[in-house]
Amino acid sequence: MTLDRRGFLASCSRAGITSALLPGILYTLAAEAQQAGPGAKAAELPKITPEMLDQACLLAGVGPFTAEQKKMMLDGLNDQRSSYEPIRALKLANSVPPAYVFNPRPVGERMPARQVVMIGGSPRPIEVSFSAIEDLAFETVANLGALLKEKKITSLALTQMYLARLKRYDSKLHFVITLTEERALTQAKAADAEISAGRYRGPLHGIPWGAKDLLAVKGYPTTWGAGGFEHQSFDEDATVVQRLDEAGAVLVAKFSLGALAMGDKWFGGRTRNPWNPAQGSSGSSAGSASAVSAGCVAFAIGSETLGSISSPSTRCGVTGLRPTFGMVPRTGAMALSWTMDKLGPIARCAEDCALVLEVIHGPDGKDAAAVATDFHWDPPMNLHNFRIGYLKSEFDPLPPLKLKEAAANETAGDKTRREKHNDQMKAARARREYDRRYELAALDKLRAMGEKLIPVELPKLPYDAMVPLLTAEAAAAFDDLTMTGRDSLLTEQGIEDWPNALRIARLYPAVEYIQANRLRTLAIEQVSALFAQVDIIVTPTTGMQLVATNLTGHPALILPNGLRGDDAPKPPEIDDGDSDDIGGPGTPVSLTFLAGHYQDARLASFGHLYQQATEFHKLHPKLD
Repeated sequence: MTLDRRGFLASCSRAGITSALLPGILYTLAAEAQQAGPGAKAAELPKITPEMLDQACLLAGVGPFTAEQKKMMLDGLNDQRSSYEPIRALKLANSVPPAYVFNPRPVGERMPARQVVMIGGSPRPIEVSFSAIEDLAFETVANLGALLKEKKITSLALTQMYLARLKRYDSKLHFVITLTEERALTQAKAADAEISAGRYRGPLHGIPWGAKDLLAVKGYPTTWGAGGFEHQSFDEDATVVQRLDEAGAVLVAKFSLGALAMGDKWFGGRTRNPWNPAQGSSGSSAGSASAVSAGCVAFAIGSETLGSISSPSTRCGVTGLRPTFGMVPRTGAMALSWTMDKLGPIARCAEDCALVLEVIHGPDGKDAAAVATDFHWDPPMNLHNFRIGYLKSEFDPLPPLKLKEAAANETAGDKTRREKHNDQMKAARARREYDRRYELAALDKLRAMGEKLIPVELPKLPYDAMVPLLTAEAAAAFDDLTMTGRDSLLTEQGIEDWPNALRIARLYPAVEYIQANRLRTLAIEQVSALFAQVDIIVTPTTGMQLVATNLTGHPALILPNGLRGDDAPKPPEIDDGDSDDIGGPGTPVSLTFLAGHYQDARLASFGHLYQQATEFHKLHPKLD
């Protein structure tokens, strides 16, 4: 089963239609009765009538109610509707969270002890040869940091090189929203001065990086990738930006994201995949993954709510670490879903991700969901420190393909559409079958490394039925956008895009939201129980685990797992953004590793060992 974020949002939209919030429906029906536009005040709306109540009950799937019951309901419903306006009049900012905090840990689960796997001995020697600074464009953070510390290169030269590459390739890949050049050059010069004086701050000191443009940076726009927000700015840096500043890292650019963190299309165009610029980079951390892949920055910060680190890391062939929910404070980042948003690093390898996470993790006293947990990077020598499981059914042969059959009264037009649909299904199946060989090869590689893999299965729960939690929270986060009609400024206006999804989400029932959260409690308990059996779970990046673990808050490491060969099925002629794994010769495939809550260091350690054995992370696109 291949799932992608746009498909999830379409599913949740449909769920919103079939189980809608009764008072919200009545508000809408009353507004329509008066032909009121977005933002109309409740006082201007006509009273809710029994006929409106009948329509709302039909849409909500409740009732039928007797005439006497409806009569009793009407006064309360009219009063309840009037309670919306005082809150709407406040125009709550996106940064104001709800008065509850999501905790991904099941009851009784303790925070892990100090996350260090000690190996002893001296650090490995760094052997990097280069004749020109641009030879280092695809080098790892760890190696660049060692060269800076040993004064073999300067931060200023490295920063100027990456800025030049960003300018050179942006016209082809469309990953930059704003260059922070003046800030970067000032930081680089300061880093060189400190390192020369012996004041070395750590492995990120002097390293150029980029921020997904949902992170606030004082003095620069923070656009959220969305039309109507191009000139938005904030007076304080996001916590993650502050922490990277304190570590001596050099911010060179703010990178593109699909509008309001969906997909790879933003107000300036579509960000492209460096391996095949005819394809988008996927999203929503579109620019972060594309720029790292293209050797235009050493690392970047992305965010994930439901696939926004996983998807572009897969498409662009880079390593993404989606931390445990609550590992990294989100203060100063755009809120999409307060109970699902996570910030994390996108880099060349697991070790680089760990070095970044070590700097940005931990509470800041502002994000109530951020927790205190220890994280120290010290990778192990071999895999035998881990119990490794794999999601068996995800590696099993694919079920038979079900194609649309001709209807008895099929017209010529129906036949054409059916045949087109079936052709698309066959092509998608061929691509999926091709990619499976890489996933199976990964299991074989682990076995060859001496590991006995333990089969496990994801608990059988209706995970996609919980996805409307995301759009309900997003609709609240962008309430003013919908109510004022400013959602018309967003670039994408299709059935699966934010404007439509946010409108539909307003009809999601409060009761059903709570019921879905109760189911989420069961999901947290049952998924967490898997990590009592194993330390690491290996899985394809696609599939239901992506939904499940984003809902349960477990960490994930997405890493490149090879390149498709010349015999790979061709990709679709047009990348419509609806599927992540569209493939094509010479493009990357990925693999995902999962771990228990706050076991992010263990996860990165395992990924590091796998990458040392396979070296897929050293592959990079040829851009010229």
